[in-house]
Amino acid sequence: MEKEEFRKRAHELVDWMADYLIQKENYPVTPQIQPRAIFDQIPDSAPEKGESFDAILEDFKEIIVPGMTHWQHPAFFGYFPANNSEPSILAEMLMSTLGAQCMSWLTSPAATELEERVCDWIRDAKGIDKTWKGCIHDTASTATLSALLAAREKATNYQINENGFQGNEKFRVYSSSHVHSSIDKALKIAGIGLNNLVRIPVDENFSMIAEALEKAILEDLENGFHPLCVVSALGTTSSTAVDPIGKISQITQKYKIWHHIDAAFAGTALILPEFQNLIEGHELADSYVFNPHKWMFTNFDCTIMYLKEPRYLVNTFSMTPEYLKTKLDEEVNNYRDWGIPLGRRFRALKLWFVVRSYGLQGLREKLRNHLLLAQKAKSLIEAEDRLEIMAPVNFNTICFRYFSEGLSLEKENQINETWMNHVNATGEAFFSHTKLNGKYVIRWVIGQTDVTEKHIQKAWSLLLEQLQQTLTDH
Repeated sequence: MEKEEFRKRAHELVDWMADYLIQKENYPVTPQIQPRAIFDQIPDSAPEKGESFDAILEDFKEIIVPGMTHWQHPAFFGYFPANNSEPSILAEMLMSTLGAQCMSWLTSPAATELEERVCDWIRDAKGIDKTWKGCIHDTASTATLSALLAAREKATNYQINENGFQGNEKFRVYSSSHVHSSIDKALKIAGIGLNNLVRIPVDENFSMIAEALEKAILEDLENGFHPLCVVSALGTTSSTAVDPIGKISQITQKYKIWHHIDAAFAGTALILPEFQNLIEGHELADSYVFNPHKWMFTNFDCTIMYLKEPRYLVNTFSMTPEYLKTKLDEEVNNYRDWGIPLGRRFRALKLWFVVRSYGLQGLREKLRNHLLLAQKAKSLIEAEDRLEIMAPVNFNTICFRYFSEGLSLEKENQINETWMNHVNATGEAFFSHTKLNGKYVIRWVIGQTDVTEKHIQKAWSLLLEQLQQTLTDH
């Protein structure tokens, strides 16, 4: 493609992008297609000769878009959002144009220094200890694995990095029974083993019971295990439950255990001063992670991990072969040493665009509006006798279900699952589910960038309509 054609096509695509952002709620949230429907429309082999951009764009519109789940749709209420915003999208365009590989200061000085500064901005806005330092990762899964590996190497004076496992380590990692599955995966990858994840009981609010944590640690010490790390949750995936960060920090300090705080989704709420009490005691912890790509209007992927002492992370990952050495290495941050990949995208740029475009005040207004909409949806559910809310609404996630005194739990679960599937099948809204105390629960997450009260009211009408249809069918 010649440069002038690129200019023409870029303008064409920006027009399409702007139209999409205006019209996105006119699409079905989820496509009503069968498996392989997209695959079968794509030729068996790659073209030998280049095709026209017109043909490529037409296929994008006719084949790809109809097969997409529209995560930016205001009625996308499932999982946690991966929301974006116009400033973030524009920054992504610039990132792709620059095409920088930001592994070290020398390979992109502006990228490195912007990352440090923006992480400091957000740290201070969230009320995190000013001595902590942050770096950007792709996802919370990667950041949590990095923290776990740093905990492992700190505990062994980096001997596993050097010599591998000797077979006598007997590490234990602790989390609540509602921990995210990325913790399970991290234990597998780190060589600790899934059977060494100790799941601590939760209370009626699905928060980790600190006394049960200490009891489990003492039992493991008596049995010759090495308590390595506690992963606490500031907003669990199922219900956004909040673990007692301060109490857990006191326990980890007492037994010299790494404390990692997983605030992947709900951590964005700490930008609101009224939520910052949730991390009282975090200064005694070791690491903290949250995803701006979940609820801070920044395109996926963008995760920030903060550390009390980054040297443990850097010492775990630092690899500087001769061809990467520079005379400035002692004066700058080389973020390639702060995580798993050598190569790094310029993610700080989109974060910078978002924070500057909204301002902290604008971000807070947006978050407070989502929280208010969640309370309105909660009130609608509470007023319906056939429905019950199954967990505290700590942020903007509501866990609810249909129930009937005369039905077995199995039948109730079946009805709730069918109900949600019927709603999703309309393409007018999308919900996801979890199980709490064995009960099938629908999750209503209200965090899309452009969601308004009209989308809540429309979704509520749809829910009631499909519930009645489900009960008639059953």
